[in-house]
Amino acid sequence: MEREPGDGSLFFRGLQDRSHDKMKLRKRKSALYRSPEKSSGRRGDLLGENIYLVLFTVALRTCNCFLVQTSFVPDEYWQSLEVAHHMVFNYGYLTWEWTERLRGYTYPLIFASIYKILHLLGKDSVQLLIWIPRLAQAFLSAIADLRLYSLMKQLENQQVARWVFFCQLCSWFTWYCCTRTLTNTMETVLTIIALFYYPLEGSKSMNSVKYSSLVALAFIIRPTAVIPWIPLLFRHFWQEQRKLDLILHQFLPVGFVTLSWSLIIDRMFFGQWTLVQYNFLKFNVLQNLGTFYGSHSWHWYFSQGFPVVLGTHMPFFIHGCFLAPRRYRILLVTVLWTLLVYSMLSHKEFRFIYPVLPFCMVFCGYSLDHLKTWKKPALSFLFLSNMLLALYTGLVHQRGTLDVMTHIQELRYNNPHKSAASIFVMMPCHSTPFYSHVHYPLPMRFLQCPPDLTGKSQYLDEADIFYLNPLNWLYKEFPNNSTMPTHLIIFSVLEEEINAFLISRNYERTAVFFHTHLPEGRTGSHVYVYERKLKGKLNRR
Repeated sequence: MEREPGDGSLFFRGLQDRSHDKMKLRKRKSALYRSPEKSSGRRGDLLGENIYLVLFTVALRTCNCFLVQTSFVPDEYWQSLEVAHHMVFNYGYLTWEWTERLRGYTYPLIFASIYKILHLLGKDSVQLLIWIPRLAQAFLSAIADLRLYSLMKQLENQQVARWVFFCQLCSWFTWYCCTRTLTNTMETVLTIIALFYYPLEGSKSMNSVKYSSLVALAFIIRPTAVIPWIPLLFRHFWQEQRKLDLILHQFLPVGFVTLSWSLIIDRMFFGQWTLVQYNFLKFNVLQNLGTFYGSHSWHWYFSQGFPVVLGTHMPFFIHGCFLAPRRYRILLVTVLWTLLVYSMLSHKEFRFIYPVLPFCMVFCGYSLDHLKTWKKPALSFLFLSNMLLALYTGLVHQRGTLDVMTHIQELRYNNPHKSAASIFVMMPCHSTPFYSHVHYPLPMRFLQCPPDLTGKSQYLDEADIFYLNPLNWLYKEFPNNSTMPTHLIIFSVLEEEINAFLISRNYERTAVFFHTHLPEGRTGSHVYVYERKLKGKLNRR
């Protein structure tokens, strides 16, 4: 039987096609054999990223920690380290928030654990008590930075992720805050890591239990942490098909466990069952008593707060908002929602909106990725402008109140004749750290400033009364020499007003510490230490 013309060619072509299919199968098979090696390689990496990137980030945040030697807000010490010191060493000062049970012990417990370990090892020197908690916070911030990079690599590609990572690392406000022992810093860390597990379109690491657990922990540490998550949680609930399962089997169990954990910890230290999250929200939101510590116009976050925190990233953020895909709108909505909610509260601070700053870096990174001709000048501008501001605020601005604590430490260790020293800090209350930065039970006092919780009209705290007439207040408070403290610490602006008292009580200036180039109100450009000179004795340094 004869074949039709072309049958042979068709026959051989069929053989070639089959052999080609076999080759394809072999390639797929070999690729499958190679994939475990890749996955095992990924498992060998640290935190799911290249180990060199991890080490670089940790090293950078460690340097960041040591290059921030200035004071920002009192809560950095008085709501974390001072409380932890009191928990472990049984002396120190607890502010009115703790007597009124507005704060929880979950966050200070982290640092108290560090203090306890150092104490058991006999390594509880004052320098380690100061720096180890900050290094721990720096390490957690480095993990958050890496999680933001990993998330963007999943959502976009490595190039976009690098630009977002660059914006995050060179942000002056992140540099200024991310190693401080503030609840806002921990809130930001937990928010970034939770976003890594949040079900964003394109994410490969989504896990409802993990992200909701981190959000719940952030809420336990600082109840206002839930504000940025309200639109995100609502979006997740709206898009989830199994809504009842999400609530009953994930959100409710996570909320129950974390809240129970918080209640048990606070029960141990307060001695009674206390829901501090409710007390916190009642004081700051429902009663709006935070205005005692200052208030601003409703537009302050839009006109000053947000532009200052974002800094020179602002034009790139605006540019990125127009370029970013639709799936990032939820992040922009979260930023605007947070600004609007905080704008309704009278008491406003820069640090309150810090948790949404990493969200803004996503848009900044997207902007940099789309720049063509001006990319190098833009990178240089971002890096230099942010680093100059970061180094100034970290090394120069408001450092005197920390440097003076070193002088107080020396009163015990360097001169045995000063073992009976007593300190009176005549500054706006909580200007300096306290026993957590001295680690010795020296008699120390500062001007008190608790808010009025009884509803009295024309209420003035001790600090306000003092600054109405400092000289008169001092003469009434210390009518004779026997009650005088050995050392007074003041801002330079106060010296002229109380000079007559200093002379009459034999005080002599013994130390000067630079504080800031920008004096405001009751603060000055320097911190002065005055020592009382007893007759017949010259206790000079």
